[in-house]
Amino acid sequence: MTTTINASTSSGLVVTPDNSGNVLLQYNGVAAPAFSAYMTTNQTLAYNSAAKLVFNAEEFDTASCFDTSTNRFTPTVAGYYQINSSMFWTGTAARNYYVGNYIYKNGSNIRATIQSFVLGAGTDSVIVVTGLIYMNGSTDYLESYGYQVDYTASGTITVLNNSAYTTFNGCLLRGA
Repeated sequence: MTTTINASTSSGLVVTPDNSGNVLLQYNGVAAPAFSAYMTTNQTLAYNSAAKLVFNAEEFDTASCFDTSTNRFTPTVAGYYQINSSMFWTGTAARNYYVGNYIYKNGSNIRATIQSFVLGAGTDSVIVVTGLIYMNGSTDYLESYGYQVDYTASGTITVLNNSAYTTFNGCLLRGA
């Protein structure tokens, strides 16, 4: 049995269960984009320089909008997206660090979380950034970046490849 629920009579959100009881979320007949990507290898962030985070594996990608070769999310449906990026990291030594996690839209920073950390040797931390972001559904794209300054020296930090803590994900909340 298939049941369809339309958000309006002319266009909008459609919820359709398939023959096995799974629900497929669509917007105007197109799968509503949702993705979750993670790292499979550690990544080193240099001193005082923003670097694109390498999310080279996917947990899921409902509309094939996340590209693991470019680490970009380019949705096919215009609308408002909830986007999240988390970065699990460790410093090279016991120091005072200034760390940022950013969401870039079309090559420019639009959301950021920046925090100072005092970490002991071998101590890890997580920094998260979230945002509700409008995407045009054709040319807009999103990327996640990391940044760090080691106040004591020009050291590096390592972003750890943990599929539970170092993630980049998002979903369509409302069509345009």
